[in-house]
Amino acid sequence: MNKDNTLQTILAQAATHRETEVMQHQINIDNYRLAIIEIDNNYAGNADMAEFRTRLEDLLHSSIVEQTKEAIMLKVIKLQLCTS
Repeated sequence: MNKDNTLQTILAQAATHRETEVMQHQINIDNYRLAIIEIDNNYAGNADMAEFRTRLEDLLHSSIVEQTKEAIMLKVIKLQLCTS
């Protein structure tokens, strides 16, 4: 296997990995949003769930940020695949 083929293989594997990461973050984002709605609708007076809701908001924010980072890396990997 030559250097170009090795690079293509590694980049393709990296792209697949990043695509999976983006999808996993989306699953978490969707779950956090739905859990926040569930708490708002059914546990509004529960102090413990209010604390949990705050934690979910933090997790939602960090997941959105991390998903954006993964999407950026996926984009640059795909650019490298097209140019190498």
